[in-house]
Amino acid sequence: MLCNQLRTFAVLNILLLISLAGWLYWQNRPVPLAVPELPQQKMQCASYAPYYTPGQSPFIKGTHISPQQIEHDLALLAERFDCVRTYSVGQGLDHVPEAAGKLGLEVLLGVWIGWTDAENQRELTLGLKLANQHPDVIRTLIVGNEVLLRKEQKPAKLKAYLQRARASTDVPITYADVWEFWLKNKEIEDSVDFITAHILPYWEDEPQAIEASISHAVNVMNRLEQTFDKPILIGETGWPSAGRHRNGSAPGNVNQARYIREFLQTAHEKEWRYNLIEAFDQPWKRVLEGTVGGHWGIYDSQLQAKFSLTDAIAERNDGWWPWLSAFAGMLLFGLLGLRAKSTGNATRTALAMLPLGAAAGIMVYLQAGYLVDACRDILEWLALGGVALFGWVGLLTLPALALNQSATAKRWAGLSLWLLAATALIGSALLLFDGRYRDFPLSLYLLPALQFGLLAKLAGMEHIPQPRAFVHMLALAAIFSLTLLVLEPSNLQLWAWISLLLLLISSAVSLGRQPDSATIQP
Repeated sequence: MLCNQLRTFAVLNILLLISLAGWLYWQNRPVPLAVPELPQQKMQCASYAPYYTPGQSPFIKGTHISPQQIEHDLALLAERFDCVRTYSVGQGLDHVPEAAGKLGLEVLLGVWIGWTDAENQRELTLGLKLANQHPDVIRTLIVGNEVLLRKEQKPAKLKAYLQRARASTDVPITYADVWEFWLKNKEIEDSVDFITAHILPYWEDEPQAIEASISHAVNVMNRLEQTFDKPILIGETGWPSAGRHRNGSAPGNVNQARYIREFLQTAHEKEWRYNLIEAFDQPWKRVLEGTVGGHWGIYDSQLQAKFSLTDAIAERNDGWWPWLSAFAGMLLFGLLGLRAKSTGNATRTALAMLPLGAAAGIMVYLQAGYLVDACRDILEWLALGGVALFGWVGLLTLPALALNQSATAKRWAGLSLWLLAATALIGSALLLFDGRYRDFPLSLYLLPALQFGLLAKLAGMEHIPQPRAFVHMLALAAIFSLTLLVLEPSNLQLWAWISLLLLLISSAVSLGRQPDSATIQP
């Protein structure tokens, strides 16, 4: 009987390992995409923010970007773009026009408008000075970025800043905001030389799937052109390469490349003026917007291009790392199998654990990638790292549990599952009530949920009793998640999360019979 149980458990984990390998193959395969027509093989413009190295952030007082870094960055961007857009002239960014002029780049020079009038006036004064010093380089002065969206100034005050700018320079003046806010504040048109509107299908109130994103951009532009008399610049458009799904809108390397390529082709055909967001990934934005906020760059934070405009694109580029991690996992679980007290052949027990070890090793690799992207501070590292640890406590008991000979392993597995249930409840509540910038922690729960909620049961391993509160917590987590599903019915990450919650609930119930008495005791 025990031999059959081990054999079944091994076969089930082989099937799981094959599934993981197939998923990795699918994610690493190159996907051919449309190749856009580009005049002179260059894109028009990209948002340039130089805060891509550790410790750099516009929110850190005293931050100053060196002229050398700016010159290096712009030299790289000049290879693929005709201009750059900035958002401020502070923190050393006043050097951008001079550096750009030497490289033949034009600049959409941004003046940051925030809460404080005195700071706004100083910023505007410097921006106007630069515009008058470099009129051949600075194509436009953008006075304010999404100020109305952030509700930091009233339209009347914004118009006053714009009117001051128009009276002080011959460089064209504009204001940049999300397209809906232009429609809500049409009176701003009188104070600018052209409209600068942001079109970001991922961030829409009704997020757009990648398949509908370009038609959405076309519809928005048609609406803007019908509403306003002045020319329109698409001031920001792009797609994130990593992060949380928003309904059917899915970040990813392939989707980012697809959106950019298809947008470029459409812009060429319709003769749109545009600026892509953004040149470089911005790790500091993760503090504000989660994983997705830091991954809008066409280049990553190491200044490596994420994709070309001609070649096939893969979603992931894992190389040998998953398989090296799988090998390490096989060694660990093989040793645990050898150490488990078995009435049979210890080698056979160890061999039965190898598929589980390989799957566990791959999951460690995937979990590490998730944690690096998702954790923004020490508290999140402790919280999410703790969830990963709770899952591993349970997984490491499986060799002993497979032999049905360790009460201690059973207790540790029960504690592990209880802690996973508690954190799943907290996570589900946060995703429902404060989930805009939170990722679904799928990789942290996937293997424990599968092993204890399905594979161990199918193999006939001994049931782990749980108190009534265990099921209650997971049921409430499922209710929270199903409520969110009403709002995001096309969110595949959410569907996966609900599936994992159901698997965890199933771990409290024995296959083929009613739950143990201990399971339903308060």
